[in-house]
Amino acid sequence: MPKVMIVLPAYNAEKTLAATLADIPEEYRNNVILVDDCSTDKTVEVAKNFGITVIPHLENKGYGGNQKTCYREALKAGADIVVMLHPDYQYNPKVIPHLAGVIGNNICDMMLGNRIRTRRETLAGGMPFYKYLSNRFLSLLCNVATGENLGEWHSGMRAYSRKVLEGIPWEHNTDDFAFDMQFLVQASYFGYRMGDIPVETKYFEEASSINFSRSLKYGLHTLVILAQFLVQKSGLAKLELFKRAA
Repeated sequence: MPKVMIVLPAYNAEKTLAATLADIPEEYRNNVILVDDCSTDKTVEVAKNFGITVIPHLENKGYGGNQKTCYREALKAGADIVVMLHPDYQYNPKVIPHLAGVIGNNICDMMLGNRIRTRRETLAGGMPFYKYLSNRFLSLLCNVATGENLGEWHSGMRAYSRKVLEGIPWEHNTDDFAFDMQFLVQASYFGYRMGDIPVETKYFEEASSINFSRSLKYGLHTLVILAQFLVQKSGLAKLELFKRAA
Protein backbone atom coordinates (compact mmCIF):
# COMPACT_ATOMS: atom_id res chain seq x y z
CA MET A 1 0.00 0.00 0.00
CA PRO A 2 1.28 3.50 -0.75
CA LYS A 3 2.36 5.57 2.25
CA VAL A 4 -0.08 8.45 2.71
CA MET A 5 1.07 11.50 4.68
CA ILE A 6 -1.31 14.24 5.88
CA VAL A 7 0.22 17.70 6.08
CA LEU A 8 -1.40 20.59 7.96
CA PRO A 9 -0.17 24.13 7.17
CA ALA A 10 -1.20 25.82 10.42
CA TYR A 11 -1.54 29.39 11.63
CA ASN A 12 -3.56 30.18 14.76
CA ALA A 13 -5.57 26.97 14.57
CA GLU A 14 -5.84 26.34 18.33
CA LYS A 15 -9.66 26.37 18.38
CA THR A 16 -10.21 24.05 15.40
CA LEU A 17 -7.21 21.73 15.36
CA ALA A 18 -8.62 19.12 17.76
CA ALA A 19 -11.82 18.72 15.74
CA THR A 20 -9.83 18.46 12.50
CA LEU A 21 -7.52 15.76 13.87
CA ALA A 22 -10.43 13.83 15.40
CA ASP A 23 -12.09 13.51 11.97
CA ILE A 24 -8.99 12.25 10.18
CA PRO A 25 -9.60 8.52 9.56
CA GLU A 26 -7.78 6.47 12.17
CA GLU A 27 -5.54 4.62 9.71
CA TYR A 28 -3.86 7.91 8.73
CA ARG A 29 -3.34 9.50 12.15
CA ASN A 30 0.17 8.14 12.61
CA ASN A 31 1.33 9.94 9.47
CA VAL A 32 0.37 13.54 10.22
CA ILE A 33 2.78 16.49 10.01
CA LEU A 34 1.77 19.96 11.22
CA VAL A 35 3.90 22.95 10.21
CA ASP A 36 3.20 25.97 12.39
CA ASP A 37 3.85 29.36 10.80
CA CYS A 38 4.61 31.30 13.99
CA SER A 39 1.11 31.13 15.51
CA THR A 40 0.37 33.53 18.34
CA ASP A 41 -2.01 31.09 20.06
CA LYS A 42 -1.51 27.55 21.43
CA THR A 43 -1.60 25.69 18.12
CA VAL A 44 1.76 24.01 18.77
CA GLU A 45 0.81 22.89 22.29
CA VAL A 46 -2.51 21.42 21.10
CA ALA A 47 -0.78 19.58 18.25
CA LYS A 48 1.88 18.11 20.53
CA ASN A 49 -0.82 16.82 22.88
CA PHE A 50 -2.10 14.69 19.99
CA GLY A 51 1.33 13.18 19.44
CA ILE A 52 1.66 14.24 15.81
CA THR A 53 4.87 15.54 14.23
CA VAL A 54 5.10 19.30 14.77
CA ILE A 55 7.52 21.55 12.89
CA PRO A 56 7.46 25.21 14.02
CA HIS A 57 8.78 27.96 11.79
CA LEU A 58 11.13 30.43 13.46
CA GLU A 59 9.68 33.22 11.31
CA ASN A 60 6.39 33.64 9.47
CA LYS A 61 6.81 32.40 5.90
CA GLY A 62 3.27 32.86 4.59
CA TYR A 63 0.73 30.35 3.29
CA GLY A 64 2.81 29.21 0.33
CA GLY A 65 6.01 29.12 2.36
CA ASN A 66 4.27 26.95 4.94
CA GLN A 67 3.22 24.47 2.26
CA LYS A 68 6.78 24.26 0.95
CA THR A 69 7.96 23.06 4.35
CA CYS A 70 5.03 20.62 4.51
CA TYR A 71 5.96 19.00 1.20
CA ARG A 72 9.69 18.87 1.92
CA GLU A 73 9.07 17.10 5.22
CA ALA A 74 6.48 14.69 3.78
CA LEU A 75 8.82 13.65 0.97
CA LYS A 76 11.66 13.29 3.46
CA ALA A 77 9.39 10.98 5.50
CA GLY A 78 8.94 8.71 2.49
CA ALA A 79 5.43 9.70 1.41
CA ASP A 80 4.00 8.19 -1.77
CA ILE A 81 0.87 10.37 -1.54
CA VAL A 82 0.60 13.69 0.31
CA VAL A 83 -2.77 15.13 1.36
CA MET A 84 -2.80 18.82 2.27
CA LEU A 85 -5.56 19.61 4.79
CA HIS A 86 -6.25 22.97 6.41
CA PRO A 87 -6.45 22.58 10.20
CA ASP A 88 -9.30 25.09 10.47
CA TYR A 89 -11.98 22.38 10.16
CA GLN A 90 -13.42 23.93 7.03
CA TYR A 91 -12.90 20.83 4.87
CA ASN A 92 -14.23 17.42 5.90
CA PRO A 93 -11.19 15.15 6.57
CA LYS A 94 -13.30 12.02 6.04
CA VAL A 95 -12.78 12.25 2.26
CA ILE A 96 -9.03 11.66 2.64
CA PRO A 97 -9.24 7.92 1.77
CA HIS A 98 -11.11 8.75 -1.44
CA LEU A 99 -8.63 11.43 -2.54
CA ALA A 100 -5.71 9.10 -1.82
CA GLY A 101 -7.49 6.12 -3.38
CA VAL A 102 -7.93 7.74 -6.78
CA ILE A 103 -4.19 8.50 -6.86
CA GLY A 104 -3.20 5.14 -5.41
CA ASN A 105 -5.16 3.35 -8.13
CA ASN A 106 -3.34 5.39 -10.79
CA ILE A 107 -6.48 7.11 -12.03
CA CYS A 108 -5.17 10.62 -11.38
CA ASP A 109 -1.83 12.10 -10.32
CA MET A 110 -3.41 14.71 -8.06
CA MET A 111 -6.84 15.38 -6.60
CA LEU A 112 -8.78 18.33 -5.20
CA GLY A 113 -11.72 18.53 -2.85
CA ASN A 114 -14.47 20.38 -4.75
CA ARG A 115 -16.49 22.67 -2.46
CA ILE A 116 -19.04 23.53 -5.13
CA ARG A 117 -21.20 20.52 -5.99
CA THR A 118 -24.25 22.77 -6.29
CA ARG A 119 -24.84 26.49 -5.74
CA ARG A 120 -27.50 25.76 -3.12
CA GLU A 121 -25.22 23.57 -0.99
CA THR A 122 -22.29 25.93 -1.31
CA LEU A 123 -24.19 29.00 -0.18
CA ALA A 124 -25.97 27.04 2.56
CA GLY A 125 -22.55 26.01 3.85
CA GLY A 126 -21.70 29.67 4.37
CA MET A 127 -19.56 30.67 1.39
CA PRO A 128 -20.06 34.43 0.82
CA PHE A 129 -21.93 35.12 -2.41
CA TYR A 130 -19.16 37.31 -3.85
CA LYS A 131 -16.67 34.47 -3.29
CA TYR A 132 -19.01 32.02 -4.96
CA LEU A 133 -19.34 34.25 -8.04
CA SER A 134 -15.61 34.93 -8.29
CA ASN A 135 -14.87 31.23 -7.81
CA ARG A 136 -17.21 30.26 -10.67
CA PHE A 137 -15.84 32.95 -12.98
CA LEU A 138 -12.16 32.27 -12.32
CA SER A 139 -12.61 28.49 -12.42
CA LEU A 140 -14.30 28.79 -15.82
CA LEU A 141 -11.42 30.89 -17.13
CA CYS A 142 -8.88 28.40 -15.78
CA ASN A 143 -10.63 25.44 -17.41
CA VAL A 144 -10.92 27.21 -20.76
CA ALA A 145 -7.31 28.41 -20.72
CA THR A 146 -5.78 25.07 -19.69
CA GLY A 147 -8.22 22.57 -21.17
CA GLU A 148 -8.78 20.96 -17.78
CA ASN A 149 -12.23 20.23 -16.33
CA LEU A 150 -12.01 20.84 -12.59
CA GLY A 151 -15.11 21.68 -10.60
CA GLU A 152 -13.16 24.47 -8.92
CA TRP A 153 -9.58 25.73 -8.97
CA HIS A 154 -9.40 27.32 -5.55
CA SER A 155 -9.87 24.49 -3.07
CA GLY A 156 -7.53 24.28 -0.09
CA MET A 157 -7.85 20.48 0.18
CA ARG A 158 -5.51 18.69 -2.19
CA ALA A 159 -3.73 15.38 -2.64
CA TYR A 160 -0.57 14.84 -4.66
CA SER A 161 1.38 11.80 -5.78
CA ARG A 162 5.08 11.78 -5.05
CA LYS A 163 5.93 12.16 -8.73
CA VAL A 164 3.92 15.40 -8.90
CA LEU A 165 5.74 16.90 -5.92
CA GLU A 166 9.08 15.81 -7.32
CA GLY A 167 8.32 16.97 -10.87
CA ILE A 168 6.82 20.44 -10.33
CA PRO A 169 9.18 23.37 -9.58
CA TRP A 170 7.09 24.61 -6.63
CA GLU A 171 10.17 25.78 -4.72
CA HIS A 172 10.21 28.80 -7.08
CA ASN A 173 6.56 29.66 -6.39
CA THR A 174 5.36 32.57 -4.30
CA ASP A 175 5.09 32.26 -0.52
CA ASP A 176 1.66 33.92 -0.61
CA PHE A 177 -1.84 32.60 -1.35
CA ALA A 178 -1.17 32.47 -5.11
CA PHE A 179 1.07 29.44 -4.49
CA ASP A 180 -1.91 27.12 -5.02
CA MET A 181 -2.83 28.62 -8.38
CA GLN A 182 0.76 28.51 -9.61
CA PHE A 183 0.94 24.85 -8.62
CA LEU A 184 -2.18 23.96 -10.59
CA VAL A 185 -1.14 25.69 -13.81
CA GLN A 186 2.28 24.05 -13.49
CA ALA A 187 0.59 20.65 -13.10
CA SER A 188 -1.53 21.31 -16.19
CA TYR A 189 1.45 22.50 -18.21
CA PHE A 190 3.47 19.37 -17.39
CA GLY A 191 0.54 17.12 -18.23
CA TYR A 192 -0.28 15.64 -14.84
CA ARG A 193 -3.75 14.13 -14.54
CA MET A 194 -5.95 16.23 -12.24
CA GLY A 195 -9.34 15.35 -10.79
CA ASP A 196 -11.67 16.28 -7.96
CA ILE A 197 -14.42 14.93 -5.73
CA PRO A 198 -17.10 16.77 -3.70
CA VAL A 199 -16.14 17.73 -0.16
CA GLU A 200 -18.35 19.20 2.54
CA THR A 201 -17.14 22.57 3.76
CA LYS A 202 -18.11 24.81 6.65
CA TYR A 203 -17.70 28.55 7.05
CA PHE A 204 -17.63 29.88 10.60
CA GLU A 205 -15.80 32.49 12.64
CA GLU A 206 -12.78 30.36 13.54
CA ALA A 207 -12.27 29.03 9.99
CA SER A 208 -9.52 30.84 8.12
CA SER A 209 -10.61 32.96 5.19
CA ILE A 210 -9.08 35.85 3.30
CA ASN A 211 -11.01 39.13 3.33
CA PHE A 212 -12.42 41.00 0.34
CA SER A 213 -9.27 43.00 -0.43
CA ARG A 214 -7.05 39.91 -0.32
CA SER A 215 -9.62 38.01 -2.38
CA LEU A 216 -9.42 40.75 -5.00
CA LYS A 217 -5.63 40.57 -4.95
CA TYR A 218 -5.79 36.79 -5.32
CA GLY A 219 -8.16 37.13 -8.29
CA LEU A 220 -5.81 39.53 -10.05
CA HIS A 221 -2.87 37.21 -9.39
CA THR A 222 -4.90 34.36 -10.89
CA LEU A 223 -5.38 36.32 -14.12
CA VAL A 224 -1.65 37.09 -14.27
CA ILE A 225 -0.73 33.42 -13.70
CA LEU A 226 -3.14 32.32 -16.44
CA ALA A 227 -1.55 34.86 -18.80
CA GLN A 228 1.88 33.44 -17.93
CA PHE A 229 0.60 29.93 -18.68
CA LEU A 230 -0.70 30.99 -22.10
CA VAL A 231 2.52 32.83 -22.96
CA GLN A 232 4.59 29.78 -21.98
CA LYS A 233 2.27 27.38 -23.83
CA SER A 234 2.43 29.45 -27.00
CA GLY A 235 6.24 29.44 -26.96
CA LEU A 236 6.51 33.23 -26.75
CA ALA A 237 8.63 33.02 -23.60
CA LYS A 238 10.35 30.53 -21.30
CA LEU A 239 9.36 31.39 -17.73
CA GLU A 240 11.01 30.19 -14.53
CA LEU A 241 7.58 29.13 -13.27
CA PHE A 242 7.54 26.32 -15.82
CA LYS A 243 11.16 25.20 -15.62
CA ARG A 244 11.12 21.49 -14.83
CA ALA A 245 12.34 20.60 -11.33
CA ALA A 246 15.78 18.99 -11.29
